[in-house]
Amino acid sequence: MAHQVPEDGTLLPLMEEFYTIQGEGYNTGKAAYFIRLGGCDVGCHWCDVKESWDAEMHPLTHADTIVENAKKHPSKAVVVTGGEPLIYNLDYLTAKLHEEGIKTFIETSGAYPLSGDWDWICLSPKKFKSPMQNVADKAHELKVIIFNKSDFEFAEHNAKLVAPDCKLFLQPEWSKHKEMSPLIVEYVMNNPQWEISLQTHKYLNIP
Repeated sequence: MAHQVPEDGTLLPLMEEFYTIQGEGYNTGKAAYFIRLGGCDVGCHWCDVKESWDAEMHPLTHADTIVENAKKHPSKAVVVTGGEPLIYNLDYLTAKLHEEGIKTFIETSGAYPLSGDWDWICLSPKKFKSPMQNVADKAHELKVIIFNKSDFEFAEHNAKLVAPDCKLFLQPEWSKHKEMSPLIVEYVMNNPQWEISLQTHKYLNIP
């Protein structure tokens, strides 16, 4: 593991942290403090934060410092994303956030075992590394990125892995949203168990 990150999760490679409006999925439109951790080996070619992949580019930061920064903002919600955040042990971070009355949200590919205590788990699986079943079992939301037509089949495959009450979202990949959005609209109208997620933060021009 890069950086020799301690197994207790007290130090984490922090790429960036910022206060914004959640842009995607079930919690779209809600204010939240985002914590983006460095390090990912899933390697999606359309990833919009490829600079997050190399954990060694991002300073090891004490989880207590991250929590102190999160406390400064009015919203008591933190979204942990990456990179792939479950590369790391997130038990310590989520425990400290909960001590401060802050709700915890994670966005993960599910490629690593679940750690941390989460109020909301968004599973966004990738073709290159299948999600682990223990993550899929606990996911509140499945968000599948639609880059081409074959991704609808991939979405249905992953829908079979999650619990029956898991929310199902299809989201056009941003660079192809004009091409894919009409296909997603038609698919959701024919398969109404799915909903559409849009990257509203890109339309709003916010982080």
